[in-house]
Amino acid sequence: MKPLGFTAFALTALLACSGRNDSRAPDTAFAALQQRGESAMGVNQYTSQHVFEPLADGGRIVLQRKENDSVGEAAIRAHMRAISTSFRNGDFAVPGFVHATTTVPGTAVMKRLKADISYTPRDLPNGAEVVISTRNPEAVSAIHEFLAFQRMDHRAGMH
Repeated sequence: MKPLGFTAFALTALLACSGRNDSRAPDTAFAALQQRGESAMGVNQYTSQHVFEPLADGGRIVLQRKENDSVGEAAIRAHMRAISTSFRNGDFAVPGFVHATTTVPGTAVMKRLKADISYTPRDLPNGAEVVISTRNPEAVSAIHEFLAFQRMDHRAGMH
């Protein structure tokens, strides 16, 4: 009899169906996301904290180091300025790369309505934020969709 060959996904599904959960098993998809995030943002994602907060007129993306790290803080600030410019131009390639998808929720509408949306980078202690704002209700909905996806995939919170 030939042994069964299980993929990581099949094994995870089998364990889930059996009611057994091995918390020691690595979450390879999240680890890959974290690695791509480090590559794009220039800082270790496990020692940094993301916040994706919806606001009435848009939202904000916060990235801060969990510890004092002047080199990491400078990398974050440069990254936030760069994505502000990219997003302002309707370019959402960085989130696509980090999340390994060509379709990041909300970005098609954000790209179409780019003239209605402002992206303002601001330095914060240990990092920076990008404040996203608009008066266009359709853009607000798209921004909230984008932030909700980011929050879920990065396993991040809100203030």
